[in-house]
Amino acid sequence: MMIWLVRYYGSSKVETVRLGGTFTVVQAPKKGPTLEAFLALPETKPASEYTNGSISQKPMPQGKHSALQQDLANIINTSVRSKKIARAFPELRCSFAPNSVVPDIAVLLWEHIPRDDNGEIANVVSLAPDWTIEILSPGQSSAKVIKKILSCLRHGAQMGWLINPKDKSVFVYCPQQEIEVLDEPENVLPMPAFMSELTLTVKDLFELLLE
Repeated sequence: MMIWLVRYYGSSKVETVRLGGTFTVVQAPKKGPTLEAFLALPETKPASEYTNGSISQKPMPQGKHSALQQDLANIINTSVRSKKIARAFPELRCSFAPNSVVPDIAVLLWEHIPRDDNGEIANVVSLAPDWTIEILSPGQSSAKVIKKILSCLRHGAQMGWLINPKDKSVFVYCPQQEIEVLDEPENVLPMPAFMSELTLTVKDLFELLLE
């Protein structure tokens, strides 16, 4: 009778031992669904996102997150929407191979807003936002959110913000530039070029939590 001993190392490697020798079998990692298969799934609440072949669900927004998301989107729209420069959309799904993400606020230049045959805003957005704004929730992985912002930058975004309500800071990401960290109340927040008429300081942003 031959006796086998199998040792597992994670999900991709198996070592099989038998009398007289040891050999290793390398198993291919399991592949996740394709982007097309993900987009065919029912929507979840909170939204699920697809990045690098894996699916993850966003956390349920809490008070600070919701207040900043709503008021900041309104401020942006007051500044540029009536002039048909850009528009801010909370929780808008943006799908661009190989990802499908739902930024807390996605800002699209007016000419980049997809339209249907009636001239209305289309349901499907197949491009990265021009400006991606994320608000960190308690317990949320900052690394995962940063990866999402960087993915948007690689696919055409002009800027990304990561807002951390806990320590009153804003991380600003731009293509081929060093990350800026602004956490002093008087710091003026950098804006994309199309938002040149809007000026906000760190203090202005987080005072939205008091109003």
